[in-house]
Amino acid sequence: MRGLLFVMTALAVMGLAFWAYQENYKTQSAIAEVRDLHRAIGAAHERLSVLNAEWAYLNRPDRLSDLADLNYDRLGLLPLMPDTFGTVGQITYPQAPLLPITDPITLSSDNGTAAEGGL
Repeated sequence: MRGLLFVMTALAVMGLAFWAYQENYKTQSAIAEVRDLHRAIGAAHERLSVLNAEWAYLNRPDRLSDLADLNYDRLGLLPLMPDTFGTVGQITYPQAPLLPITDPITLSSDNGTAAEGGL
């Protein structure tokens, strides 16, 4: 009986060792993947900062003004002035469509004649 207990304990220890070995390699793989992701995030941040710098360079007011002057014949661009904007009262909103009369009713007038109409 004692021998069976020793054999079962030895098998349990070997099974746990195999499981720990597998988990160790899974953990190392996950750590390597996280490291690669951090590296990719850093590269994306670097590209984003370069793109932001290029955007700021291309959107300089003096450069845009020169481009507008250079392409005035083709585009007709004018500088934005406060008087070029309208007010909210100048906006025309679409009118709600009138619904068709689907069930007309007959109304009688004071002189005794009938008139067709709908409410």
